Amino acid sequence: QFQLAESGGGLVQPGGSLRLSCAASGFTLERYTIGWFRQAPGKEREAVSCISTRGASAAYADSVKGRFTISRDNAKNRAYLQMSSLKPEDTAIYYCAVSSIATMICHDSGFDSWGQGTQVTVSS
Repeated sequence: QFQLAESGGGLVQPGGSLRLSCAASGFTLERYTIGWFRQAPGKEREAVSCISTRGASAAYADSVKGRFTISRDNAKNRAYLQMSSLKPEDTAIYYCAVSSIATMICHDSGFDSWGQGTQVTVSS
């Protein structure tokens, strides 16, 4: 069964860190570009970061550059999003997704399979 499952979300104070994980089952991640996206209440879903099939290339939204790091471990069939210096405006549901066409255009229109999401709340 083709499935993506995010984990690692939670409540964190401003300036804190979280590490999100995306576990794939039923298929091999290594053939897919992986993206992390987020959606805050009342806002459209936006791209956070994307990483190429072998991890050689990564893209980040300007709002998270220098604070977030995307990575992948194809041997473990997992991807990660390390988030540091978190701000209240990072509060959102975070989704991982894969692109079967291995696009490096980090936009949700190119991603065709999605996880259920994990809530990240940054608040004091």
